[in-house]
Amino acid sequence: MTEKIDFKKTIDAYRAPRGRFRIVDVPDLRYLMIDGHGDPNTSPAFTTAVEALYPVAYKMKFASRRDLGRDYVVPPLEGLWWADDMAAFTTSRDKSQWNWTLLLMVPDWIDGAMFDAAVGQAGAKNKPVRLDDIRLEPLSEGRCVQTLHVGSFDDEAAVLAELHDEFIPAQGLRMTGRHHEIYLSDFRRVAPDSRRTLLRQPVTAGVAPSKPG
Repeated sequence: MTEKIDFKKTIDAYRAPRGRFRIVDVPDLRYLMIDGHGDPNTSPAFTTAVEALYPVAYKMKFASRRDLGRDYVVPPLEGLWWADDMAAFTTSRDKSQWNWTLLLMVPDWIDGAMFDAAVGQAGAKNKPVRLDDIRLEPLSEGRCVQTLHVGSFDDEAAVLAELHDEFIPAQGLRMTGRHHEIYLSDFRRVAPDSRRTLLRQPVTAGVAPSKPG
């Protein structure tokens, strides 16, 4: 029987403690990606993006198991989030201002030909609305700070404010790249207060904190 790889267990960057921040070096990874804008709770583009990603991901998984003898668990949904004013995430929570890129990680042995074949198969019947918007690209984040949040998405604001305004500057770091969330729970099926979400912020060297006195 082919061993099934679970990348949440084999890639260290998928781990984070609850209630404290961890600095981690994230390896370069490749993802299925699809972009959008607006409130994820009300934007049709968000729903149709999710509906397009998963058929392609599963077509690649099945092809990998069948043709390469390499099986794996489809990784969790992830998202990059940004806005012109980052306070839209931490204080105002103005979701109408949010931009996003939804992601599904792809194993490094899946090549462009397998991706193209999966897209073609996913569109053969009942083609997803946003299928043609999916791309396969690498993401290089490098050093990041992350934590595990348990609870509703709207309860993230205080954690993000502490991360952005207190922890990162205190470590002599500054934010770079985009706010990254990894949905370890399926938010379509798990109650809001039980959702497990990894919150990640790429960082780079910044100004060291001043010492009192």
